[in-house]
Amino acid sequence: MTTPKKIIVIAGPTGSGESTLTRMLLTRYPRMRRLVTATTRPPRAKEQSGHDYYFFSKSQFQNELELGNILEHTYVQNRDTYYGTYKIDLDAKLNAGYIVIVNPDLVGAQYYKKNYGATTIFVIPSSLEELQHRLENRDGSLSAEELAKRLANAQHEIEQEGPLYDYRVLNKDGKMDQALEEIIEILKQAGYELD
Repeated sequence: MTTPKKIIVIAGPTGSGESTLTRMLLTRYPRMRRLVTATTRPPRAKEQSGHDYYFFSKSQFQNELELGNILEHTYVQNRDTYYGTYKIDLDAKLNAGYIVIVNPDLVGAQYYKKNYGATTIFVIPSSLEELQHRLENRDGSLSAEELAKRLANAQHEIEQEGPLYDYRVLNKDGKMDQALEEIIEILKQAGYELD
């Protein structure tokens, strides 16, 4: 008998809908929990440590890394920020019997696939124009320069990184329920015990 799978990777460029799809899965399946990532970026309004992220200073993050509490991490140069898997959060959820959803970058996705047998799913918008529209609607304060940078990053992720995931799920505007059902079908076929 094979061991049930315990970690799901749902990734995608900013604005693709990966966070919303994750929330929809969490609402639908009580056995699922989202991994809370460690970061060195400051909290935004209403964000809470341990719920949204684990917020560390750079020296605290480095210390956690040296202690072995950060399993994998990435440095985002244009934001001067580290993000990483906080082992304490991951172990607590796995030990409690939950299926854990992770929203990492490609480095994290490959780590979870190699070390935990995770199924990796990459969410993509139907076009960059659609993505631009979503980003503008989500954050009206984005400068033209920042918007262009995010769209260029998204194009790179879709073209260069997307093919490296196990599955690519199209999230068309107004069709998020369809994308959700496709993800659920992938997970069932991959051996996750959702109910």
